[in-house]
Amino acid sequence: MKLLPSYVFLPLTLMATSGYAATADESAEFPDTVSLSEVVVTAPLKTNPDLIPLNVTQVTASQIENSGETSLLPVLVSKVAGLFVTERGFAGYGVSGGSAGTVNIRGVGQGNKVLFMIDGQPQWAGVFGHSLADTYVANGVERVEVVKGPSSLLYGSNAMGGSINIVTQTQTQEGLTGRARAMFGSFSTQKFALSSGYKRGKLSATLSGQLDRSNGNRAGSAFWLANEFAQIKYAASHRWNIAGMLDMTQSHANNPGTRQDPLENMWTDIFRGTGGLYVKNAYEKMDGGVQTYINWGRHKVDDGNTPGETPRDYLFNSTDYNMGITAYESFYLWQANTLSAGIDFQHWGGRIWNTDKENQAMRSGESSHHVNEIAGYAMMQQGLANDIVNINGGVRLQHGSTYGNVWVPQAGFIVKPGAGSQIKASFSKGFRSPNIRELYLYPPANPDLKPEYMLNYEVGYRQHLADYRVMLGAAVYYIDGRNMIQTVMTDGRPRNVNTGKFRNKGFELEAAWQIVQSLRASASWSYLHTDSENLYSPKNKLNAELTYSHKGVSITAENTSIWSMKNGNPEGTGVSYSLLNLRAAYTLSAPTVPVTLSVKVDNLTNKHYEIIYGCPMPGTTIMGGVEFKF
Repeated sequence: MKLLPSYVFLPLTLMATSGYAATADESAEFPDTVSLSEVVVTAPLKTNPDLIPLNVTQVTASQIENSGETSLLPVLVSKVAGLFVTERGFAGYGVSGGSAGTVNIRGVGQGNKVLFMIDGQPQWAGVFGHSLADTYVANGVERVEVVKGPSSLLYGSNAMGGSINIVTQTQTQEGLTGRARAMFGSFSTQKFALSSGYKRGKLSATLSGQLDRSNGNRAGSAFWLANEFAQIKYAASHRWNIAGMLDMTQSHANNPGTRQDPLENMWTDIFRGTGGLYVKNAYEKMDGGVQTYINWGRHKVDDGNTPGETPRDYLFNSTDYNMGITAYESFYLWQANTLSAGIDFQHWGGRIWNTDKENQAMRSGESSHHVNEIAGYAMMQQGLANDIVNINGGVRLQHGSTYGNVWVPQAGFIVKPGAGSQIKASFSKGFRSPNIRELYLYPPANPDLKPEYMLNYEVGYRQHLADYRVMLGAAVYYIDGRNMIQTVMTDGRPRNVNTGKFRNKGFELEAAWQIVQSLRASASWSYLHTDSENLYSPKNKLNAELTYSHKGVSITAENTSIWSMKNGNPEGTGVSYSLLNLRAAYTLSAPTVPVTLSVKVDNLTNKHYEIIYGCPMPGTTIMGGVEFKF
């Protein structure tokens, strides 16, 4: 048996002997410790997350800010047990061949099985069905809500393994406020962010922008990204409000290939846009709203060439869209009862073609396809015995133009046996519709594919102690996946068929301890056992954090340890590594413009490791920055 690294032992001890908790005023920073109904005014939600019998974790704005990250995905890896994201280098995830940014929750995620949303709006490429990792930036985010387990009852396809909802910030303070940040560090990296908000009476608006540039930790891995976000809200009355938002991202990512198969001239240019409008209502016996949205993109890709070969003379092009409308309402029919119901319509698709590099003329014929989906759902929650027991159940019927009907049931209960304690148990089904590539593009295509699906069984327990200064949590789960789309040889030709299956089971432990007002410790450990060849899903994952904050000084030591994760090594061996990160910040008090100086050192022990086989990750990296608030 291998001994754990010495710098991992203390975090493990903290996890075993302490808890993940907060005082009543601070509890919003911690998962499952505060009623989310207190904050749902900031974004359209189909139901109160407190009613969901699945594991719901919040990552707050303060946690995101303290991380010093400009991408959300590394923050989620360090804060959410059982969640992991692939990386291929210091900056940028990219799209097309060799890209990273695959998100797995409890070993489920390959092929876009985890749904990302911005303010409840689905975010994924309509042609290839993949998530868009580089567009999930940290600037202007109020919180991130992560549901571990199927969310298909409320959100339909692509929420098979879970859902991640990015909730944007809303201006709540009267007048004009804002912040500006600049960071510089390893590999000539520069990161700039600016955000502002304005509120006057019933009208509020927010505006933010972000620019990242880096040469990357490998030759040929330079990356840049720009993001712009705007939102406006109007409270027409105390019962009705209206909002609109626009989010755009442009990025360019170079890919040097792997150590074994290097590439030259491999790059991707992407433009992504998201727009949405919603109207919300809130009455004594009912609340809900109507939301319409569109997510669209334009991609250009040079697949590169091996060193010494002639560069390709054409570019791959694609455009895609994902648009829809949803209407939802929750009714409070009698005491301790909530009935949530809604209707969703979604239209998604796109086209692909090749063009000559020199004159941009069409080189090969375009291929264009689209899919329509419509669904209705209902979910009811009933509290019993003075709300000590809550029973939850619901069903969704979704019809797809390519696959017909899919039924999605969910049932569970929440029990509060004592002060500060909670037990959740649930059964739920999740599914993923086949994407356009699998249905219509390239030789393996099969237009008769059916959705993938999985059944999830879960039990969780959470206990708060010492006036909510201590929290202990545990969850166990069993996942049965069926109808997985795989490419097999049929009559001598490759063909996509619904033949795969998998079984995942495991547990998660979480703990935290607000030792004193200025010192907090937290940790989580997740264990996964799978019977499939599951890449990028650690068998064991440990997160541990110790934070000191007092009189403008904030210091955080953080450890992430991974054991036995398959990373594509042809020998089939797993990779294991431990990373120690340190972050420090000091805020200079000023009567008008507070200034915060910060520094972060990642991989303090200079660990050499590869998340994706053949793509070395950086050693020790340093970033320093300054932030102004007004």
